[in-house]
Amino acid sequence: MMQRLKGLYHWAEAFAAALRYGFPSTKLTVIGVTGTDGKTTTSTLIFEILKAHGLHVSMITSVHAVVGGVSYDTGFHVTNPRGWEVQKYLAEALRHGDTHFVLETTSHGLAQHRVDFVRFAVGVLTNVTHEHLDWHKTFNAYLMTKISLLQRARVAVLNRDEAEVYNKASVLLHHKRMLSYGIRRDANVSPKSHPFKTILVGEFNRYNCLAAIAATEALGVPLKIAQKAIASFVGVKGRMEVVVDKPFRVIIDFAHTPNAIEQALKTVRKSCKGSLIHVFGSAALRDLTKRPLMGEASARYADIIVLTEEDYRTEDVHTIIDEIASRIPSESRVVRLPDRDEAIGFALNEAKPGDTVMITGKGHEKSLARGSREYPWSDQEAVSKHMKRLGYGT
Repeated sequence: MMQRLKGLYHWAEAFAAALRYGFPSTKLTVIGVTGTDGKTTTSTLIFEILKAHGLHVSMITSVHAVVGGVSYDTGFHVTNPRGWEVQKYLAEALRHGDTHFVLETTSHGLAQHRVDFVRFAVGVLTNVTHEHLDWHKTFNAYLMTKISLLQRARVAVLNRDEAEVYNKASVLLHHKRMLSYGIRRDANVSPKSHPFKTILVGEFNRYNCLAAIAATEALGVPLKIAQKAIASFVGVKGRMEVVVDKPFRVIIDFAHTPNAIEQALKTVRKSCKGSLIHVFGSAALRDLTKRPLMGEASARYADIIVLTEEDYRTEDVHTIIDEIASRIPSESRVVRLPDRDEAIGFALNEAKPGDTVMITGKGHEKSLARGSREYPWSDQEAVSKHMKRLGYGT
């Protein structure tokens, strides 16, 4: 009942805002990007490619909104702002003369009707893995919510290598123009047909690049433009961000799902010369069933696992840590430090030359939710403080 009431409220707000601002998306080419992982990087890549093509473009991502060339903070822990804010940003983009808008779109934004009354020209689906089942209840309901973005778009862009998702979506979208991308399967856009160079690491970032190429190709952007933009793209804050490279490496990433942790650690493990130290937690009042899966993923790659807080809100942080640890093998070295600052300090103390410290879960975010309050926080600043304490002067 509460979910329905929230949905009704957000629908009414979105409609009122669209009416107030004159349904601005009907005068823009809007590209929506959804999926469990990779949304922010893919959205930003599309934004950069469109800019390189000489188009006037704005965007909203989980990091920030860039509208008319001005960056705006969209708030704590927010990807899709409320419907009123979405319509306001769309109208502001129009006022600045923009023609295109990239909108990172979450399952909550779709299910709660925050992006209703937005007309999408292109819908991109990156992947769908275990997440947000606290809200959607079943994986199928979560998947169908993601696919609903593609159903609303004129062109659907799908990951061909996500076989289950692709097959189900293809049936539902058979009447639409579809573009597929992939590495392993026959796809419309692949590294063979659409080669590119990037400094971004990891197979998951290759998928992000291919998704961006497919989306912009659907809009008529030449491959050469996309290739050039991707080659010069340095990444997004808090996404595989190397904040220290000597005497050991420290990487900050937003990974907060089992799949994202798996992919990030697998990528880092390949280039790690020494030990891999992983610092992470799990947010409260979210999908509880993912916690042991996150612990399992960490244990497959990390030599030292440091379990800590990540927005524990009104839950008991020790209970959250216990749930993450429940499936970590007994032979793994696990350190439990509920205070995130202490956990990061411990990891950096432990690190030796050649080691890698991987800090996941917060990425770009600027706060920690403890109890009912938000406290200022930055993983980047915490690393800098402790490195100075250790005499490295970063």
